[in-house]
Amino acid sequence: MKIDPADLSIDEAATALRSGPLTATILVAAHLQRIADRNPAIGAFVHVAPEDATAAAQAADTAFAAGQDFGPLHGIPFAIKDIFDVAGWPVRWGSRLQKDRIATSTAPSVQTLLDAGAVPLGLVATYELATVGPDQHSLYAQPRNPWNPAHVTGGSSSGSAAAVASGMVRIALGTDTGGSVRSPASYCGVVGLKPTYGAVSLDGVMPLATALDHVGPIAHNVTEAAAVFAVLTKSARAELLGVVGTRIAYGRAWCADTAADPALEPLMDEAASVLSLCGAQVSLVELPDYAAVEAAAAQIILAGEYASHGHTIEAQPSDVGPAAAKSILSGKSVTSRQLVAAQKFVGGFGAAVDTLLRDHDVLILPTTMAPAPPFSAFAEGKTVWTAMRTLPFNVTGHPVLSVPMGFANGLPMGLQIVGRHGDEATVCRVGAAFEAATDHGAGDPYSA
Repeated sequence: MKIDPADLSIDEAATALRSGPLTATILVAAHLQRIADRNPAIGAFVHVAPEDATAAAQAADTAFAAGQDFGPLHGIPFAIKDIFDVAGWPVRWGSRLQKDRIATSTAPSVQTLLDAGAVPLGLVATYELATVGPDQHSLYAQPRNPWNPAHVTGGSSSGSAAAVASGMVRIALGTDTGGSVRSPASYCGVVGLKPTYGAVSLDGVMPLATALDHVGPIAHNVTEAAAVFAVLTKSARAELLGVVGTRIAYGRAWCADTAADPALEPLMDEAASVLSLCGAQVSLVELPDYAAVEAAAAQIILAGEYASHGHTIEAQPSDVGPAAAKSILSGKSVTSRQLVAAQKFVGGFGAAVDTLLRDHDVLILPTTMAPAPPFSAFAEGKTVWTAMRTLPFNVTGHPVLSVPMGFANGLPMGLQIVGRHGDEATVCRVGAAFEAATDHGAGDPYSA
């Protein structure tokens, strides 16, 4: 049976590109065809750039023919969240505020991938201004979850996760200010990496709350996420060699929540057991009360959102959907005293996590407390709170990986792996070991 090039992993494609059977031009054409076939039903891509993609693929092939090899992403297609500037592209932030915007330069993070020979396919959807959603009043309709189109993808990197989960691309750039890489990765059954704060440049990326904003990849598997991170940071690719002797802290108490799906704790317990059977030393640990940490972190993110976009929305209120406007304008009520107190409180939480990680290599937690909710829950402009365990680590800046850990009601759930600052390698190593020991990430919503 002939394999569609769009179904090759990055490593498989890289081998075929270098051995001759495959060219970047053929690979990109396969992905463009996949987008044409699947995007109408999913809605992940909001701007497809076939001419740019084909030209970049031809340049990649020319370089290979000349004996030039730019590394593991040479000739590999990727997608870009609609808040990263790409010169000449309509980067509109998912908002009517920017409906006519054309980027005049390219974000350094995107340029780094281009310099590594990666091929840009186009822009994928974001929740409006990378805030909350889905909102029917934003610039474009939000993507549908490939596992069940009646359900959301999560956000704000909604299109990045939907594009990867639907097989339209293997890797996509996203951003994470409160969980916006990890939440959609969890909901869509793919991998999302939020690196250490500051590890990847934010220049040329729409700011939301600059003290919490992170750039990170969403990918089909951990190996691919690690490869993108290595290229973005010009660092060595993590060696994913197993977890024998790795010390893992399990924050089981953070699974308790009235919004938690009944499947959550069994899935988390199973994940801890799998890692233990792989040779890791897993121990239960106590963490500060989650509700208090999230409340403080929420004040920080809301104040940051208002600082970035509040005055613009106040000047042009009719150009912003109610969900984004409500989220951003609520930050106006955060006083300077409240903000200082919140920063101090969350700083104490960050110190507690650092102390915990002196005796453990990583901390495991759930990513989201339940699978993706249905679109119907958001009908008529309703605001739905979706419980997650992501926001505190945007404030502390620790690197965090979300990997698939099973299903609830036929929809994916995610395991969150938190590491020491600058230690994405261990986070990815643990994630890869869990991935290899399970089949949670091996499913395909199109195989049924």
